[in-house]
Amino acid sequence: MKNSTDDSVNVAHIARLAMLELDDEEISRFQREIESILDYAKMLSEVNIDNIAPTAHASAIENVFREDNVGETLDRNEVLANAPDTLDDLYFKVPVVIQAEGRGEG
Repeated sequence: MKNSTDDSVNVAHIARLAMLELDDEEISRFQREIESILDYAKMLSEVNIDNIAPTAHASAIENVFREDNVGETLDRNEVLANAPDTLDDLYFKVPVVIQAEGRGEG
């Protein structure tokens, strides 16, 4: 975010939005780093690219396909026997990692 009075980035405001606690030295350091990155981006935006063809990658790439052959699979019961917990003896049961609002462990 830019301050309304100048072209500098308000690192303290961004840190608050990201719920980061930065001291004055860190704010100053990040301020310099972000401004350096933005200066470099500004320099790149000044390069004349009128005669440059658009590209998605720096080098040519192509898809490499292989045959989709069914191979030997693991036995479900043997695999689930190693699991600390299962659901209906069909699936691995794992702890909830992200709590969604209104949803608990299931």
